[in-house]
Amino acid sequence: MRALVALGGNAMTAPDGRARVEDQIAAAKVAMAAVAELVAEGVDVVLTHGNGPQVGNLLLKNEIAASIVPPVPLDWCDASTQATLGFVLMNALDDELRARGVDRRTATVVTRVRIDEGDPGFTHPSKPIGRFLPADEAALLVEHGETWEDRGEKGWRRVVASPEPLEILDADAVRALVDAGFVVVANGGGGIPTVLEADTLHGVEAVIDKDLGAALLARVIDAHVLVVATDVPNAVLRFGTPDAEPLGTVDVRRMRELAAEGHFASGSMGPKVDAVCRFVERGGTRAVITNLDNIVAAVAGRAGTVVVPAD
Repeated sequence: MRALVALGGNAMTAPDGRARVEDQIAAAKVAMAAVAELVAEGVDVVLTHGNGPQVGNLLLKNEIAASIVPPVPLDWCDASTQATLGFVLMNALDDELRARGVDRRTATVVTRVRIDEGDPGFTHPSKPIGRFLPADEAALLVEHGETWEDRGEKGWRRVVASPEPLEILDADAVRALVDAGFVVVANGGGGIPTVLEADTLHGVEAVIDKDLGAALLARVIDAHVLVVATDVPNAVLRFGTPDAEPLGTVDVRRMRELAAEGHFASGSMGPKVDAVCRFVERGGTRAVITNLDNIVAAVAGRAGTVVVPAD
C-alpha cells in the first residue's frame, strides 16, 4: 500500500494559528506521530504539506524590509519554506520512527512544478496572499513589481496568479527515493511554480493550489490512496446549518454533483474536494478527507469522507 498524505499548512502551526519556530516544531511532532503509525504498519508513505502561514511570515518580512532590501520573490519563498518544513518534518518523523524501532530513512525534495506561462490567472491575478496594508505601504511594494488591490475598509492586499499544475519536474527524483525505501517529503505548498521559456527554466510569482498539487504528486508516485489531512474529520453537506451532514463513503460521480450544487466553499473545502475527485477519476483506488487523528483509519478507508470510483 502506498499513500500520499497531504498535510494542511495549519497542521504546522499552533492551535491558535501562531507560527513561531517552537509552535511549528511542536505541531510537526503531533503530525508525525500519526504518520509514524502508518509507516510502522507497513504503509509506503509520501508526504506533502501546505505552507501558507510560513510564506505569510516571509511576506511580512518582505514588507517590513522593503525600504531597505528588495523583496524576496514568491517562488523563492516557496523554495525556502519547502526546505525548512521538510527539515522540521524529517526531524520529527525520524524521532517517532526511532521510538517505535522502525528503521526507515527520510528525505525532502525541493520540488518544481511546470505551469503554463499563458495560464489565464496571470492576466487577472485573483489569489489573495499575505496581510492587508494601508495604501502608502502597498504602493512601495507595487514599485517593486507586485500586484495589490484596494479591498475597501480593510486596506490593500496582494493578489497573484494560481495556475493549473501541469507536471512535477522533479518526479523522477521523488520516485527514485520512494522506491529506495525513503519516506519522502515533496511538493510542499503545491510546488514551486516554474515555466519553461526559450529552453530556460525559471520560477514565477504565483501560488499553486496545494491540494491540486497533492493530487498530481499522488498520481506520479503511483499512490493507491490520497489522504488530505485537514482540521475536520469529514467534508460536510450544508455546513453551518442545523441540517449539516458529515459525508462518509461516496462515489466520485456523486461527489462532483454535490460540489456543483455548491456544498463546498471555494476558499476552503472546495479545492480539497476537487483534488480527491481528480485523483480517483484518474485511476486512484480511493481518496479521503479527514483530520490527523484519523489518518491511520483513513488509509484503510474506515474514516473520513472516502471518495471511491463510480460503478
